[in-house]
Amino acid sequence: MFEPMNFVTNLQYMGVGMLCIIIVMGVLIGATVLLNKITRPKDEKKD
Repeated sequence: MFEPMNFVTNLQYMGVGMLCIIIVMGVLIGATVLLNKITRPKDEKKD
């Protein structure tokens, strides 16, 4: 049996789950950018 109020209640859980996914993706992207900046070979100046 379909209960429309249960669907509306579950939207809160779906929103929290999507927010957590976005946070984890942000942390992974930030870690990748940071590691790329740390491990980048230094440019040597040509005279």
